[in-house]
Amino acid sequence: IVEESPAPNLPEATRNQMTECAVKITSHIGYVGAGTIEFIMDASSEFYFLEMNTRLQVEHPVTEMVTGLDSVRLQIEVAEGGKLGVAQKDVRQNGHAVEVRLYAEDSEREFMPSPGTLSHFSLPHLPHVRCENGYGGGNRVSPNYDPMIAKLAAWGKTRAEAIQRMLNALSQTRISGVANN
Repeated sequence: IVEESPAPNLPEATRNQMTECAVKITSHIGYVGAGTIEFIMDASSEFYFLEMNTRLQVEHPVTEMVTGLDSVRLQIEVAEGGKLGVAQKDVRQNGHAVEVRLYAEDSEREFMPSPGTLSHFSLPHLPHVRCENGYGGGNRVSPNYDPMIAKLAAWGKTRAEAIQRMLNALSQTRISGVANN
């Protein structure tokens, strides 16, 4: 399944070429499983292979929001030896999604980790916004691990609508006790 976050005004032909390229790569190497292929695109819409991942990426909520597919469930089913259950030709995208990661990092100190206790931590509950976190108020952010404390993803019919929903969600997010982005 091709996982992508479509760029604004990405021509359908380019999107189709990227999908075909990803399918060719995985077919050529005989890959069986759920994973992602990433491309990078220049200003003239030329795209180039970046990497292949045989695991879920941290951005998988973007894919789930625009396709309606449960990437985690699909990955587990394939890992258990099952068939994928959906063909690339059946994957349809609906709208746009954006994701942000919230980190306990100090932007004034070159984004150094900012371990400590979250004295307050709350995420909004909004339509078309997905919040994932493993922390709550009173929890300690350790200096020994990745300082990511949460992810927010927002969906919209248009990219502008998805971005506006994200901005609204961020304006309702409350974090105190540690420096954060």
